[in-house]
Amino acid sequence: MAVSIRPPSFTEPALGIVFDLDGTLVDSQHDFPRLRKTVVRLAEKYGVPPGRLSITETVNRLQRDATAIMHQQNLPEGQLFRFENEVNEAIDAIEMEALPRTKATPNAGPVLKALTDHGFRLGLLTRSSDHFARAALLKTGLATYFPFLRSRSSPGPVKPSPEALRLLLETMGIPPTRAVLVGDQPLDCECAVAAGVKFYGVMLPPKDPLYVEIDRFKAGGATAVARDLTDLASFFGVNVPPAPAPHTVSRTPAKAPGAL
Repeated sequence: MAVSIRPPSFTEPALGIVFDLDGTLVDSQHDFPRLRKTVVRLAEKYGVPPGRLSITETVNRLQRDATAIMHQQNLPEGQLFRFENEVNEAIDAIEMEALPRTKATPNAGPVLKALTDHGFRLGLLTRSSDHFARAALLKTGLATYFPFLRSRSSPGPVKPSPEALRLLLETMGIPPTRAVLVGDQPLDCECAVAAGVKFYGVMLPPKDPLYVEIDRFKAGGATAVARDLTDLASFFGVNVPPAPAPHTVSRTPAKAPGAL
């Protein structure tokens, strides 16, 4: 049965909009199974007992769980530091392999231009590396819309830590009460809710392996959920013509959903 996705019923007071990158603004077709296997392999190399981590978890969850297990085992801080460095370097390298096939999601450019023209201040919060994020924005022609960006490479906490979002908003000069975070995964919603920021979900195509049901967004605390970026723009009172229907839609299949 089709689910009716309804726009927010309030008058939008937002001054700033923070976007997630992959899945929301670009389609990079990251090799998530390989990313997860790499994190598990390195975690076991640095002391996590085999079998404690499941490759069905997200990359973010695997990193958090691995670090927690290492702390429980009272492993030396230097060992944890080396694990974090090596796993981040490995993820960075795998991410960059996806750059040649990275493309903008439908209507991303026109929507971002329209929001900017209407006076909204835009920021980007991503778990991708700074190198990949900036290269992907340049490749897709979206870099001009994001003078404010926090990535996995930025100093301090990273998404889904609410502090990562608060730090970005502080740089943007936007109070949390006048901001909205936009993303396509529950991890994005988790970050926004914890930071006291409104969250708007954007649906992926149903056949996408990272597709999330609208009810899951709502259960996580989403204020509203848009069918796509064009629908999202209307939530902010901005009208953008729908994107032309793509000829083909392809994404590397994955046995289990995952997100950075």
